[in-house]
Amino acid sequence: MARLTALGAALAASPALAATGPFFSLRNTDFIVLLAFLAFIGILMYYRVPSAIARLLDKRAEGIKGDIAEARRLRDEAQEIYANYERRQREVQGQADAIVANARREALAQADKAKVDLQTSIDRRLQTAQDQISAAETEAVRAVRNQAVQVAMAAATEVLGRQMGPQDRSAGIDRAIDDVAHHLN
Repeated sequence: MARLTALGAALAASPALAATGPFFSLRNTDFIVLLAFLAFIGILMYYRVPSAIARLLDKRAEGIKGDIAEARRLRDEAQEIYANYERRQREVQGQADAIVANARREALAQADKAKVDLQTSIDRRLQTAQDQISAAETEAVRAVRNQAVQVAMAAATEVLGRQMGPQDRSAGIDRAIDDVAHHLN
């Protein structure tokens, strides 16, 4: 209940209810406020404040439009730069892929060439080794033959020396000289 009483007192004390008497009287505060407001609006109109405010707002709107146009231009330029960057990146990536593929091909070609060179070198060394073995075999056969000839000659000399007397030896030497002379002529 106390609240309703306080609310009623607050409504009774409002400024709208403070004015008493006729409205078009200088004693009525509402009329004075109306006159002051109209005078204020008149002064604003006299000094063309609304048109000045409109001009300022128009300038501000033009500035904002210019800023928006500049922002769009910068955005378009940035998109163009970004597209150019992406295109270059794709080109560089393509070049890098081509370089890697070329390097792989060259590495494989070098590896194949190295295999062929290695096989050639191995074949050449194997042939050299076989030639050396063949030469060593030939030399060994010659050495064995020479040794066999020397042993055979020594054995034949010893056997002939036991079986022949001095006269037989002299006759054998004469025959050998005749054979050599016969072969030389």
